[in-house]
Amino acid sequence: MSQDRPAAFRTHDLSKVYATGETEVHALRGVNLEINDSEMIVLLGPSGSGKSTLLNILGGLDNPSSGEVFFHGEELTAFDDNALTRFRRKNVGFIFQFYNLIPSLTARENVALVTEISDDPMTAEEALDLVSMGDRLDHFPSQLSGGQQQRVAVARAVAKRPGVLLCDEPTGALDSSTGIEVLEALEKVNQELGTTTIIITHNAGIADMSHRVISLADGQVVDIKTNSTRAKARELSW
Repeated sequence: MSQDRPAAFRTHDLSKVYATGETEVHALRGVNLEINDSEMIVLLGPSGSGKSTLLNILGGLDNPSSGEVFFHGEELTAFDDNALTRFRRKNVGFIFQFYNLIPSLTARENVALVTEISDDPMTAEEALDLVSMGDRLDHFPSQLSGGQQQRVAVARAVAKRPGVLLCDEPTGALDSSTGIEVLEALEKVNQELGTTTIIITHNAGIADMSHRVISLADGQVVDIKTNSTRAKARELSW
């Protein structure tokens, strides 16, 4: 990380407690992390380890119970709801396990929904070209495979040129070959646009394509591994 530029994200003693009746669930327990600009990070861990909670807090979708989150030196945890909405709209693209495309709109129209509310967007055509879906512009979701629908979802997320792409199990609903197509799209976005990319997965095979692998268990960071050489998405298997 450059010394004259703050980390993309920095967390300090981040904790999250959910109360369900008289029971308290500790989803995060004192997480301290730095994530650099343009890094590709894989968050690895079993269900219930805190991966999605951490991602949602970084993306401004949830608030911690205690601790602080900084984005480029600004304290997100001090933002009110309106400021968090502006932060998400300007800086963050989200990709989830399920594609959440609007069935009655074409691929081009699904992506254009985002470009209409962005300051400096790509065109829908540019975004779809980036993920190798330029030949499916006028197809409806029902005419696309699961992997193709997820690549449209990637295009929709990156069309507003976010600084950060947060991906929660983006290949979770896909088989290995179509999952790799989606990972190739994420790889291209990270390399060509320099988008800081954080991918949640329970699939250890995906970890080899990242700059660093952050392993969580019971709401805590238990290991951080740096990949000295990164695998290409097309070289992965699981």
